[in-house]
Amino acid sequence: MYNKSLLLLAAFCLQWGFAQEGKISGKVLNSDQDAISYASVILEPASIGTAADENGNFSINHLNPGQHTLKISSVGYQPLLKTITLGENETVELVVSLRDGMELDQVEVFGNRYEHPDKIEALTRLPLAPYEQIQSISIISQKLIEQQGNLTISDATKNVPGVYTFATYGNKRESMSSRGFRGIPILKNGVRVHSDFRGVGILTDMQGVDNIQVLKGATAITQGVATDLGSPGGVINIVTKTPIYQFGGNTSLRLGSFGQARTTFDVYGPLNEKKDLAFRINGALERSDSFRKGVGSERFYINPSLEWRIDDNTTLSMEMDYMDDSRTPDVGTVNLNENDINAIYNMPYHRFLGYKNDKSITQNSTYALRFKRNLSEKLSLQAAYYKSSLDLDDKGASLGNVVADDNGTPQYELRKRGYSVSTRKDNNSVLQFDLVGNKLKTGGISHTFQVGFDYRTTSFNTFNQSVATVDTINVFTGISNTLPGALAFGAANEAGSSSRSIGFVAQDVITLNSWLKTFLGVRYSTTQSSTATETTNSNAFNPLFGLVLQPVNNLNVFASYTNSSYPRTATRLDAEGKELGNERFDQLEAGIKTNWLDNRLRFNFTFFKINNKNINLAVYDENWVATGFYEKGGNDERKGIEVELTGRILDRLEVITGYSYIDAQYKEHNAYVFGSSPLNTPKHTFNAYANYGFKGRLNGLFLGAGAYYTGERPINDWSSGAITHEGIVPNQKPFDVAAYTMVNAQVSYQLDQHWNFRFLVNNVLDEIGYNAYRTRYINQTDPRNFAGVITYSF
Repeated sequence: MYNKSLLLLAAFCLQWGFAQEGKISGKVLNSDQDAISYASVILEPASIGTAADENGNFSINHLNPGQHTLKISSVGYQPLLKTITLGENETVELVVSLRDGMELDQVEVFGNRYEHPDKIEALTRLPLAPYEQIQSISIISQKLIEQQGNLTISDATKNVPGVYTFATYGNKRESMSSRGFRGIPILKNGVRVHSDFRGVGILTDMQGVDNIQVLKGATAITQGVATDLGSPGGVINIVTKTPIYQFGGNTSLRLGSFGQARTTFDVYGPLNEKKDLAFRINGALERSDSFRKGVGSERFYINPSLEWRIDDNTTLSMEMDYMDDSRTPDVGTVNLNENDINAIYNMPYHRFLGYKNDKSITQNSTYALRFKRNLSEKLSLQAAYYKSSLDLDDKGASLGNVVADDNGTPQYELRKRGYSVSTRKDNNSVLQFDLVGNKLKTGGISHTFQVGFDYRTTSFNTFNQSVATVDTINVFTGISNTLPGALAFGAANEAGSSSRSIGFVAQDVITLNSWLKTFLGVRYSTTQSSTATETTNSNAFNPLFGLVLQPVNNLNVFASYTNSSYPRTATRLDAEGKELGNERFDQLEAGIKTNWLDNRLRFNFTFFKINNKNINLAVYDENWVATGFYEKGGNDERKGIEVELTGRILDRLEVITGYSYIDAQYKEHNAYVFGSSPLNTPKHTFNAYANYGFKGRLNGLFLGAGAYYTGERPINDWSSGAITHEGIVPNQKPFDVAAYTMVNAQVSYQLDQHWNFRFLVNNVLDEIGYNAYRTRYINQTDPRNFAGVITYSF
């Protein structure tokens, strides 16, 4: 009955959509009067339209009478805006010519200001621009990544307010946080790479990145449960480059401090004369040392893709992404006092606390198959299959307990040193289908909707074996970096798990009039998880409600409510032996989104409040000994504001500024002190970046600079009596890792259409900051460093 009703609704909407008879058709040519195949023809500001055929011909039908603005564009040509007044039942025919050469100021630092970022609909599942969405979305473009010379996820996402590094685990991975939630999921092309529920992060190479999408707010409605892609803190999606239907590319060489040498290439173009089949392949080869003696890395990366435009309405895309990274893990430095006092040792760079043969190897492959079929101008069917495999092989030193003297006095410079070997294999996949309608009419009301499902699978296997104490070192004196032979390893620990989840999603954005929209949505998820000894099942029902008001042009006021479920602890038992069921996060979000100067400048303000009031908490007796059963309770709260101003203030001046305030507290919790903050959560973060391009005699010269502030944050959780994690002393308030500000600068010169020279200075003020994970890893940020990049484009 539900399916029949949906089909009737879609048919009714289509009937209204086709009730208009106006038409605009034409042909797109270049300056030599040759046809431009598959040029994009978009109606602004609705962002709907079509693509020209192989002969440059296009047609947009069923238009209302009145004024319409067309944007005609194609890769390698300057876009053209053309305004047309259309009478009732009138057909207007055009011949338009595009000038050669991409106009750079049409590509903004936060993505193209007219078009949807590539693959954004894999996450939002709605054909709306980020500005139109009910949730907070920031898009980091390839242009910004190149301008700033970003090589890591944290380098790029520091341009987004409220996103910060949670931990690097000895510089082996990048774990990012947002809104007070540790380790938010990091995806590549819509699929999770590392499936650990704690979000321990991944590595990736920026050469293959087309854009990075940071989604916060109501992501749970489209992505699932809170332990995975429905994280209330948000998700980060890394989108790889895709084919272009005009031949071109570039190659570059980067040389920098600490022995860095990096080469990259990017080649793309059509594969046939019809230009309905195109390819792209890009890659990188890099080796580098570190400011820390004995630490280095090597990397190989390649990213091929293929796209086939089967006909005017059907596209099939195939992508592969592979990275092999080998690096020396660095346990970092130590704290020279109790964990309630900040006494982080600024260890000289010639000292390394690990062993020479320490090695962390990461091999990651991702695959994507995407299909899109336009059933009409306003209705499309989209399908996608994403797969990721991850192999980790880690061998390295670990720091143990502080050594005490004969009187029992701790000697903080003396540490027991251990050694461990571990492997992990992850496999993740997503199969997703969506029926999407764009601005379908039912009377005077417009509907933009999505109905679909997704099927996700996850499996992992781990192996770990360690030696608790190999030797004792003094961090002040000479340290042997030679691993002794014949180690007495403890028993091997092997574990594994698999899960499968099915989610059904429906969303409808209802435009009631010119100033009011409502967002309605629902997701139903079922999850089955299996280990060697048990299988558990859970289900979740998550709604979304939202309103968008537009009192004046270019100003959206929005508010939304959603919740996400946390099934990982659902099978915990209460005192009567009954399962407690899912935990739940309730999330409120409100704010404003504005855009000015033809979408070149954007200002956003967001307030959020997230509560988890039905936590499955362990119950302890009066001596803080676990009783073995659990109870519902608690209230972990995160609330705060995020402000960002991005875009182009002047014709040749780009800016990105942002600020976030995060008030994250354990308000009612059996294990943590009331009002204390989760580890590694800064109350304040700030980012500011500007890039200016000169005219006249200095044409081609660009100057850029940015400052990035991360506030102080607790190194660990504050226990109220129960020891829940390593490094915690009951009732001892953990110290705060000090705030720090990184200042970076860039100079680039575009000699002609082929050659570009770029000089980068990172950490200009040589300020030292630290990223810590409890007491196990305390890693320093890089000191001042330099790099030069030469790029040849063809």
